[in-house]
Amino acid sequence: MTQRPSSGARRPTLRDVARVAGVHPATASRALNAHTRDVVHADTVRRVEEAARALDYRPDQLARSLKTGRSGTIGVVLPDLTNPVFPPIVRGIEDGLVPAGYVPLIGNTDTDEEREQLVLDRLQGRQVDGIIVATAKRHHPRLLEIASAGVPVVLVNRVIDGNRLPSVSVNDASGILAVVDHLVGLGHRRIAHVAGPQDLSTGFGRYAGYRSGLESAGLDMDPDLVVFADSFSEAAGFRGATELLRRARPLSAIIAANDMLALGCLRALAGVGLSCPRDVSVVGFNDMPFVDRVSPALTTVRLPHYEVGTHAATLVLERIADPTGPVKALFLTPELVARDSTAPPPGLRRLGAGRTASTRRHSRVGAASTLPAEDAD
Repeated sequence: MTQRPSSGARRPTLRDVARVAGVHPATASRALNAHTRDVVHADTVRRVEEAARALDYRPDQLARSLKTGRSGTIGVVLPDLTNPVFPPIVRGIEDGLVPAGYVPLIGNTDTDEEREQLVLDRLQGRQVDGIIVATAKRHHPRLLEIASAGVPVVLVNRVIDGNRLPSVSVNDASGILAVVDHLVGLGHRRIAHVAGPQDLSTGFGRYAGYRSGLESAGLDMDPDLVVFADSFSEAAGFRGATELLRRARPLSAIIAANDMLALGCLRALAGVGLSCPRDVSVVGFNDMPFVDRVSPALTTVRLPHYEVGTHAATLVLERIADPTGPVKALFLTPELVARDSTAPPPGLRRLGAGRTASTRRHSRVGAASTLPAEDAD
C-alpha cells in the first residue's frame, strides 16, 4: 500500500501519481481533469484517482490555470446572503457546476454599489471562468463591460433592459397578474401595492403586473394605493405599509413585491391593531423558505429557486464552451400559492361571499420559455 508523504516530505507531483498508476503523466492529467476525463478509459480514471488519493496529491491550480486558461471557478454575486431566497439558488448553482469540475466563489454586496464593484473587481482579478450575478439593475453598464472583456456573465432572478446578457428569471408580471386575479376572486376591490425598486427588473415587472391586473379586472388605478420601496427588505415593507395606512384611504388587501416586504406589511398592520386577513389580506412574492410557518401563513408566488440556480449554471457553462452562442433569456413558470393571509374582505365575509381563508390553491401561471434576447420582453 502506498504511504502518504509525511509533513516534511516532498509534495507529490503529477508524475508521482502517473508512476503509481502505471500511466503516462499526460494520461494522469486528463484523468484528473473533469473536462477531459471522458476521453480516458474508466478503469484508468479509477486507477489514477486511487493513486492520487493514496499520495494525497493536490493539483497546482495556479499552474493548471496558466496552462489551460481556466481557473475552475465561477463567481456568484449576491445582493444579500441573509435573504432566505438565495441559499437554494446557490445550491442549484453549485450542483450544476460541480459535475463539470467548477466550484462557485460567493461574493455578498449588501446591495451596496461600491461593495459590488469591489467584489466584481476581485473576481476578475482571480480570473474566474464566469460570473453569475443576482444584483443586476435594469441599466448596468459594468456587467456589460465585463461581458465585453470576454468573461461569461449570466443573470439570475433579474434582467437588464434589452436582455443583452443571458439570464434565468420568472415572468414577474404574470405572477402578479395571478395574485390580482386571486384577490379579485375573493371580492377585493381596494388592492394596494408595496412596489419594489423600479431600477430593478423585479420591482418594475411586478408593478407592471399590478397595473395590468387592475385593468383586466376593470378596477381604477389609484396612485394613493401604491408606495415604492427603496429596497426589498422587511424594514422597507414596514415603512411602505405604514405610509399606506397613514393616507387613510380604504384598502382591503396589500400586494407586496416580495416576501420580505410582505413580512414588513404584516408587522405594520399588527402595530396599529389590524389583523391579517380579517382586516387586510397580504400577499408576497418568492415563497421563500419558512413563509408557510409565519402567522398567518403567507399567500405568495412561488419561484423554483433551485431550478433557477441549476439553469444559471447550465447557461454559464454554455457561454464558457461557446462565447459566441445565442444570448438566452430563460423565464421559468411562477406558481400562486394561496395560504391563510388572504380571505374575502370584511364586508363580503359577513355575507358569506368569496373563498374562505383556509383555501389552499396552487396555480401555475404562464409557461417556461427560452427566448433569444432580442425576442424577450
